[in-house]
Amino acid sequence: MAQRTDTVTMADVGARAGVTGRTVSNVLSGHPSVRAETRERVLRAVDELGYRLNTSARSLRTGRTGSITLAIPELGIDYFTDLAGRIMVEAERHDWSVVIQQTGARRESELAILSGASRQHSDGLIFQPHALGPGDERHLTGNDRLVILGDRIFNAPVDHVAMANVEAARLATRYLVDRGYQRIAAIGSNPRVATTSAASLRLDGFRTELASHGRHVPDEYVIVAEDWHLRDGAVGMERLLSMPEPPDAVFCFNDTMAFGALHAIAARGLTAPDDVAIIGFDNVPMAEFAVPPLTTVEPGTNQIAKHAVDLLAARVEGRVDGPTEIFATCSLVVRRSA
Repeated sequence: MAQRTDTVTMADVGARAGVTGRTVSNVLSGHPSVRAETRERVLRAVDELGYRLNTSARSLRTGRTGSITLAIPELGIDYFTDLAGRIMVEAERHDWSVVIQQTGARRESELAILSGASRQHSDGLIFQPHALGPGDERHLTGNDRLVILGDRIFNAPVDHVAMANVEAARLATRYLVDRGYQRIAAIGSNPRVATTSAASLRLDGFRTELASHGRHVPDEYVIVAEDWHLRDGAVGMERLLSMPEPPDAVFCFNDTMAFGALHAIAARGLTAPDDVAIIGFDNVPMAEFAVPPLTTVEPGTNQIAKHAVDLLAARVEGRVDGPTEIFATCSLVVRRSA
């Protein structure tokens, strides 16, 4: 009669492989001291017996589940896909797997993430709110294993990692001014969101930098885009190109919209940067392979991922006291689109 897999123990695996239970544990936790031959015998025994690691028991012994949760608005935005991948790489250094939850940028979903049962099954939460904002700091109280990302909530009682959005937007805009462009527009404004959001902060940086050069931005040169998807960039660019005096350069508030803008330019038989220069924001992997390759802001995504995971690890291990706030360093990646 076959042994039930839910009753198989590490001792059973060790007996089958001819090793101790501790050796089995070392193999399953990836300990480097185990010889390759022994590791192969143990893994073969695991497969033959159908052993499954009891994470609940491990959690009771160690106080850790071996996983963390990453809550982001949506994976359909290239930046969040890129960020999730980098956080997963950083989490591996701490022997964590990552459970990704999409909030859909809905307030009820974000509140559920903070208080839901899923929090009990992970060692901590890295959370980028979108619907929450100023005044919602009270919902973070008591969440000691939490790192907030992004621009919606500042001065919260938890660790926080953010982009230098205003500085980064000024950097992109200054580059276009220095290159001699005269009619500079922007795609990505969203008046529906709070003043502390990526959209509002990047618009602030855009306007401030142009003002420092004595430039006024016509209202029609600031295109509203609520979702920051490909279609938003394409529709926004089409609107700009249809103006009696279209811009000669456009700053898109993320790379996804910049890709859409490039598509709209090509659909008209025009080219970037000869007819209109395009600059994006995020430096996602696809930016290098756009046609033409996209000039864009590198907001420090690697830094954000590393700081977020390291801060969470420090919280889990009890190595820090008060909340920490970190701003990633931004830079400009110059390619052919501008």
